[in-house]
Amino acid sequence: MDALETDRPNEGAGRTATRQDRRIGSILAQSGKLSGADIRRVLELQQVEGSRFGEAALRLGLISTDDLLTAIAKQYDLPYLLPDCERLSGELVVAREPFHRCAEEMRALRTQLQIRWSAGATQRRMLAIVSPGPREGRTYVAANLAVAFSQLGERTLLIDADLRRPRQHRIFDVADRMGLSAVLSGRGDHTALVQIPRFGNLWLLPGGARPPNPMELLSRDALGSLLDQLQSKFDVVLFDTPPAKLCADAKSVAFRAGNALVLTRKGHTRLSDTTSLIGELGEMGARTVGTLLNAF
Repeated sequence: MDALETDRPNEGAGRTATRQDRRIGSILAQSGKLSGADIRRVLELQQVEGSRFGEAALRLGLISTDDLLTAIAKQYDLPYLLPDCERLSGELVVAREPFHRCAEEMRALRTQLQIRWSAGATQRRMLAIVSPGPREGRTYVAANLAVAFSQLGERTLLIDADLRRPRQHRIFDVADRMGLSAVLSGRGDHTALVQIPRFGNLWLLPGGARPPNPMELLSRDALGSLLDQLQSKFDVVLFDTPPAKLCADAKSVAFRAGNALVLTRKGHTRLSDTTSLIGELGEMGARTVGTLLNAF
C-alpha cells in the first residue's frame, strides 16, 4: 500500500481579514453586507439605545439574521452553513444551527471524549461509532462529531467504514468513486482522502464502491497499516460503521480503532442488545469509552 500523505491546512488561510479586525461591523463590511453609510447609521442607533452592533443593524433592517450569525461565526472562527446551502446535508446541525440543542449535545460529547482521552493519556485518539441495529443515528453522530472536532482546530478525519451502505459522501457532497474499499483492496492511495472545503481541518475517507467482501476487507492487516499511517497525520479519527447486530464489520473496526462509542436510540434499541454489544467489544479488546442515548 502506498504511504498516505495529506497536506496539513494552513491555519491562517482565509482568515486574515478576521484576524486583523474581528469587529462585527468590519466583518459585515468586508463581506459586502454593510456600506460606510450603513455603519454610521448603526453606530448612531447604538449610541441612542446602547445595543450591540449586530442588534442595531438588525433593527434597522440592514442585515438578516443569517448575515449576523455568519458574521459571529467568522468572528469566532466557527464554520457555519447558511440554511440555503443545499449541497451539504441538513443533518449537519453543528454547522447549520450552532445554537440548536442537538449541536450543544454534540459539543458536550466532544468535551467528554477530550476529558476521557486526556485522563487516560490516550495517544491513539481513534473512535468507532457503533450501535446494535439500523436507524439508531450512527452516521448522524459521526458526521456532526467530526465537524465539532474540526471546529476546535483539530485535524479530523472521518472514515466511512460502513462498506455495505456508505452515506457520509452524500452528507458532505463529495464523490465516492475512490474510497476505503479501494484503499483496503490495494487499488487506492492517499488521493482517496477528501478535504471538506468549508471545514479546513476536516477530511473524509468515503466508503467508495460497495465490495462483495466488506468483512474480509476490514479484517485484513491493510486496515491496521492504514491507521498506523494516519495516526501521525490527524489529531482525531472517527469511524462510521454498519449495525453491529447484523454483521461483524463494526466490531472489527472498533478493534482496530481501539475505542468505541456505543450508541442507542430511545424507544428503539433493546437493552439486551446494547449490553451484549458492549461485552463483545470488551472481549475483542476494544474499549467502550461511553454510551450515548439518542433521543432525537
